[in-house]
Amino acid sequence: MKRFWLSLLPALLGFCIVLAGAQTTGQGYPTPPPSMDPDTRKSNTPSSPARRVDLAQLQKEADELARIAQTIPADVASVKKGMLPKDVIEKLKQIERLSKRLRSELTP
Repeated sequence: MKRFWLSLLPALLGFCIVLAGAQTTGQGYPTPPPSMDPDTRKSNTPSSPARRVDLAQLQKEADELARIAQTIPADVASVKKGMLPKDVIEKLKQIERLSKRLRSELTP
């Protein structure tokens, strides 16, 4: 009986080694989720090439924004008198569009 178990021992050991090898060559440990810390995420991601900002275009848009914004107080004064200038809403929409565009270009 002892001889039977001794003859089975190498076969059992081989079987265990094969099973252990199959488990380790599989997927292994799962990858951890990405960090929620914004500083860590920036350092782990490959840096994208810096955007080129057209400074002349930004200055032109900023000047236009300032020019349109200067006309708003007079339009509001007209509203106080009971007259709504027909283009005041369009001016406000244009101010909003220009400011959003400037902000998106200047935000890193």
